[in-house]
Amino acid sequence: MAEWNGVVGWFLSSCDPLNFFDRIKKNKAAIHSVRLDECFAHFDCDRDTFLNPDEFELLMKALFKKKGIPYDLTEKQLFDFQQLLIENRDGKLGFEEFKNCWSPWIKQIVDPVSALVIVDVQNDFISGSLSIERCPAGQDGRVIVPVINDLIENVDFDVIVYSLDWHPEDHISFIDNIHLRPLHSSSKVNAEEACCYDRVVFDGPSPVQQVLWPRHCVQGTWGSQLHPHLKVASNAIYIKKGISPDIDSYSAFWDNQKLSSTELQSKLCDANVTDVYVCGLAYDICVGSTALHSLELGYRTILVDDASRGVSDSGIKDMKKKLRDSGAIIVNSTEVSDMVGAVDRRPELGLSAAVSWKTTQKRGGS
Repeated sequence: MAEWNGVVGWFLSSCDPLNFFDRIKKNKAAIHSVRLDECFAHFDCDRDTFLNPDEFELLMKALFKKKGIPYDLTEKQLFDFQQLLIENRDGKLGFEEFKNCWSPWIKQIVDPVSALVIVDVQNDFISGSLSIERCPAGQDGRVIVPVINDLIENVDFDVIVYSLDWHPEDHISFIDNIHLRPLHSSSKVNAEEACCYDRVVFDGPSPVQQVLWPRHCVQGTWGSQLHPHLKVASNAIYIKKGISPDIDSYSAFWDNQKLSSTELQSKLCDANVTDVYVCGLAYDICVGSTALHSLELGYRTILVDDASRGVSDSGIKDMKKKLRDSGAIIVNSTEVSDMVGAVDRRPELGLSAAVSWKTTQKRGGS
């Protein structure tokens, strides 16, 4: 260890500040061995024990790079980072502030722990009773299978998750079950006139809004199985959702009323996941809901656009806007490997992580 610390010390004193994080990214041993005072001094060019605005910008440019080239940060981005990281608002980052953000923020940027969450790539959604090809957007769900397979085979994810709709026979979302439950007086559609994709309101202690779908993904049926051409990763996590007959569950994290959760959050926490990549079916329904809940739980969230397909063009457009407005980013599958490997470190994700960390602090977390 003494020999290794000596190597780190030599490195700190010899390399260009802009290349500092490139040399230790995705290297837990190197990151663990960094002395924070030496690291801080690397960016404190005038040695006044603070990072002035120019030195702070140098730190941000060293953190946020793509294939060795710093991102061109806007004045607003720099201001937002200063507001989040500089606690006394004096425009200078002190060593204690730097030390405080090292583990919960900087380490997350240079050594992310990434999960791929593959949502509902099941037979019924591709060629079965609820094939999205027969939905308003007319998209072919089969085209995402080779894209997802390529991600599984060629990107070094720390965790891979498959979610599955897993409905009982009497599930509330099936249009042919509409007569099993009374409708609330506020429902604009009655049971006799209801069609697929209509929204009704079921009666109960708390009225439940529900979109009606064809019978799909019934537990143990062919339609509920993963598509046969989808690669199944070893040591993957499987999350079954929509199990309760009386409530639907679009998200892989919670049911639609947030009355119960799946195991997904606890599984990601156990693996120390920081970044969640979401893809699958359907973009504007279960994929988008999973991504929004991922953001809500504090994960840096990335939706893989070409590995997802949806129900309606307007729904997809609206979901993209909602995700971006909430702090997610939307990327092509060809961009994912560099992001997982911290070769591409995006300022948007850094800002999302900083907001999440500060929000957790205010709630009394670590």
